[in-house]
Amino acid sequence: MNTAEEHSLLYLSKQDIIDLQGLQSEPYVRAVGRALELHARGDIVQPLKPYLRVNEATGHIADRIIAMPAYVGGDVAISGLKWIGSKHDNPHQRQKERASALIILNDPQSNYPIAVMEGSIISGMRTAAVTVIGARYLAKEGFRSVSVIGCGVIARMQLISLLEQFDSIQTIHLFDLNTGAARALADELHSLFDQVELHVSESAEQAVRQAEVLVTATVASAPHIPYAWLSKGTFVSNISIMDLHKDVFIRADKVVVDDWEQSNREKKIINQLVLEGQFSREQLHAELGEIVIGARPGREHEDEIIVLNPMGMAIEDISSAAEMYNRAVAQGKGTRLWL
Repeated sequence: MNTAEEHSLLYLSKQDIIDLQGLQSEPYVRAVGRALELHARGDIVQPLKPYLRVNEATGHIADRIIAMPAYVGGDVAISGLKWIGSKHDNPHQRQKERASALIILNDPQSNYPIAVMEGSIISGMRTAAVTVIGARYLAKEGFRSVSVIGCGVIARMQLISLLEQFDSIQTIHLFDLNTGAARALADELHSLFDQVELHVSESAEQAVRQAEVLVTATVASAPHIPYAWLSKGTFVSNISIMDLHKDVFIRADKVVVDDWEQSNREKKIINQLVLEGQFSREQLHAELGEIVIGARPGREHEDEIIVLNPMGMAIEDISSAAEMYNRAVAQGKGTRLWL
């Protein structure tokens, strides 16, 4: 018999998330959009995320575990934590996906946990939603050509989300150092969206020069895309953070981040530029939430080159996880665990 002191929480597996339409873009676009609005209005709490690195001096940039706590206010009204680990060599050394994650949700009234769930799908899909929202405000209206550099799991989520949300897309250019990965992704996308032309590019430069929307989805540890490759009017969603040379940030018409404090750290490119005196908060055009709520303009001219540099915010994960939790409760999904 349960006593009044006992407390239960809901466990959602990866399959539970999939069953809750967790591989479709719409719930994440809605949840992330709401999180960005609340961020712009200051109705969130989001400490700077700590990075746990082992052998930092010799390790790869993608080898880390990050703790991402946050409270999301408004009608979301929930606290939580994403605990996400990554090793760049997981796919070929261990036959595992590069990243794994758990998300815990807490009732902010009692601070008791109410859910724990697999987080890698949510993490990837909410990142794709950031690109979708960025494209709504920062890409050319009716853009037709998308290029992606890096063709792994994240790239797949990015492209499926863009294709679900923008029916103007006609052509996709893919590049990966592993040509087989690019071809496999092209084949999969063709089976799902046969009206779209798919091209595997011979070089990153070739793919970049074709882009109206460019998405970086690599594990690159050093910049490899210069400003000279970007065509006028390109919107860049710099998901993997380290791909763009410094001159892109200096010469772009607008640079947008998700959160300035989160972006200006960990010796990423913006942080390097700030330390060198070549970039500052004053040179930043806006945080994305400011554009979403109309406090700052998005794209104003057809030929603007605009860079979105999102470090990734915990509020996006927690808002998205809350969406999945509410769906699970309504549909009776998941496994009840007792503390």
